Amino acid sequence: MPISDCEVRDPRIRRTRQLLQGALRSLMDEKSFDEISVQDITDAATVNRATFYDHYTDKYSLLDAMVAGGFHRLLHERNVQFDGTCPSAARGVILAVCDYLAQAHTGGACSKQSAFEPLADAAVVTAIRRVLMNGMPKLLDVASISPEMIATTASWAIYGAAKEWVHTPEHPPAEEIVGPILELVMPILMAAGAPEGVHESAGTAHS
Repeated sequence: MPISDCEVRDPRIRRTRQLLQGALRSLMDEKSFDEISVQDITDAATVNRATFYDHYTDKYSLLDAMVAGGFHRLLHERNVQFDGTCPSAARGVILAVCDYLAQAHTGGACSKQSAFEPLADAAVVTAIRRVLMNGMPKLLDVASISPEMIATTASWAIYGAAKEWVHTPEHPPAEEIVGPILELVMPILMAAGAPEGVHESAGTAHS
């Protein structure tokens, strides 16, 4: 199964997954995730159980795909790509994470679900890591630290900082917090051997 349903090209598969995710989203407006069964989801989506299991292993993988899909769509709409050459590339990723978390925090029953938050954490961190990994080959590799470790560490740093920001009462606008988060994250990305000058410009990317 693709990391993101956004990668699916077959329109029939995309439609089925959209139906299943839409059904889960609607059900979560009515009751807790723990109370929702696969049968509830298939009934609401008007598909059979066999079709469900053709696409997802269980309701948790469906929830994961729903969360990750929403974040990937946001990245796609903004044409956010990390090329590993300048702080502005990482800045776009950080701003997208902040905006996504702000939307999830302020709207919808999903943000109130007990099972939602840890799955959302994992799904979004995986999405961030994927974007960063796409840019890693453009950086000078070093033998001591793998690109995978750098991308994973940076992903959790970005997500953790953005999550702390969104849960802080009367937090500043996302555009104002991106700079400080960028200053925290760029040294991690620099471990992959970013070109000279990147570190110096990271501190001024938000000014």
